[in-house]
Amino acid sequence: MTALPPSTRVLIAGGGPVGLATAVELGRRGVHCVVIEPRESVSRARPRCKTINVRTMEHLRRWGLADRLRELAPLPVDWSQDIVFCTTLAGRELSRFTGVLGLADGGDRYPERGQQAPQYVLEELLRDTVAGLGPCTLATGWSVASLDRKPDEVQVGVVDRAGRSTVVTADYVVGADGPRSVVREQIGSAYVGEHALRPNFGMVFRAPDLWRHVAHGPAVQYWTVDPGAPGILGPLDRQGTWWFIAFGVDRETGSRDATQLVHAATGTECDVEILSTDPWTARMQRVDRLRAGRVFLAGDAAHLNPPFGGHGLNTGIGDAVDLGWKLAAHLDGWGGPALLDSYEAERGPLQDRVIAEATANMQVLSTDLVGTDLDADGPAADRARAALHSRIQQTKHAEFHALDLVLDTGYDGSPVLARHEEPCPDLLGHRLPHTWLGDGVSIYDRLGPELTLLRLGGPGTAAHALLAAADRRAVPLTVVDLADRGLRDRYGTDLVLVRPDQHVAWAGDEAAGDILDLVRGI
Repeated sequence: MTALPPSTRVLIAGGGPVGLATAVELGRRGVHCVVIEPRESVSRARPRCKTINVRTMEHLRRWGLADRLRELAPLPVDWSQDIVFCTTLAGRELSRFTGVLGLADGGDRYPERGQQAPQYVLEELLRDTVAGLGPCTLATGWSVASLDRKPDEVQVGVVDRAGRSTVVTADYVVGADGPRSVVREQIGSAYVGEHALRPNFGMVFRAPDLWRHVAHGPAVQYWTVDPGAPGILGPLDRQGTWWFIAFGVDRETGSRDATQLVHAATGTECDVEILSTDPWTARMQRVDRLRAGRVFLAGDAAHLNPPFGGHGLNTGIGDAVDLGWKLAAHLDGWGGPALLDSYEAERGPLQDRVIAEATANMQVLSTDLVGTDLDADGPAADRARAALHSRIQQTKHAEFHALDLVLDTGYDGSPVLARHEEPCPDLLGHRLPHTWLGDGVSIYDRLGPELTLLRLGGPGTAAHALLAAADRRAVPLTVVDLADRGLRDRYGTDLVLVRPDQHVAWAGDEAAGDILDLVRGI
């Protein structure tokens, strides 16, 4: 069990991927933080997230971790980029999607493809990263029990497994402690939204011989529409470990009939070892407030959505990035109070959109596609399969090809965007559109750790006032001169001011000094 310091700048409740990502953002900037996590080690029993999307991979690239994650992932990104709809794994193929979930080469649109990897792979990598950051303390074996919020600090009561308690004083607290968040409860924040009524039964199983019976080749997901076990399953590795969600199956039925459900979905009688089970129902909820004074909520502690589309964990990583750099800027003295206020203004609407999109994806599941005689021969069965293929393509395409949601959602209502008299609607508040600069160098690779000013125009570009203001105010600003790259027409402006999270804070042809005060929340 890790020893605890008596005080820290930021205490993070929860050492899952979101809490750890917050610590990475802080620790890389020299901000001392303590992560409180009850689990001594990362569990591999229930890898709920399997999709690390393009945007999260871009953050991992920024942290120097993207290649490492790919090395650790059991399924290489080129192993498959398909999702198959079939009667069973051994039965008829009904429809197929290719280039799904951002796994295909993005050309100029993004520098990192998505990656299929169990959540525990990412979590273990982030644990190792946090352990290597001097300002960070990962305190396992401890749980947050209470918060005593003061005007200038938060006193956090923590307890270990033996019941011993102590207090850690923090300037700020981040609640990344999941759906049962103690931090959320302590600040009086509550989920608002709905529960789905239909139960689902998740499991992980081992079936070493199953690959010999798969009739559809490699895929990252197989949606089975057999009436005996409509669901989704997919490989966790190439050695016979699989995840499976049986739709409409309650806890009691799933626990009793787990092996029979696997046999029905796979269309085989192969040997099966059930490794873990995970009954769940979908929740479409966001908290009524993401912040109370010096306490913030992130990840599942703040929002829950159905898993369809793979957005949950990735949205939480986005929370961590947004909040992490803003807390660091504020604690370092160059970010003002409005920068912290902007966290909810930016992330709340995005969280709402993700919940809405994931809920829409849930409207057509395998249970809604089941038909009779789909494995049969003959013209009538051929027509039924053709009609079902059309329906699947029409209703499920958006779920598997959601890059507009992942990459193009902006922070249009943010109070820390500098709106020019002639705003650039395709830039302001949005992720800086990606471009390659040659030899595998992304424009993101040239950005500084804090604010970055891209000079895209010629030598007469009027940035002197902004540079002088940054120097006077001790605002960390990296200047990247790309005037010779011919990017002025692509971005439509001479100057682009980019935040640490790669979102555009301001764009224009002449930069006044007061722009800096607005984007840093003064």
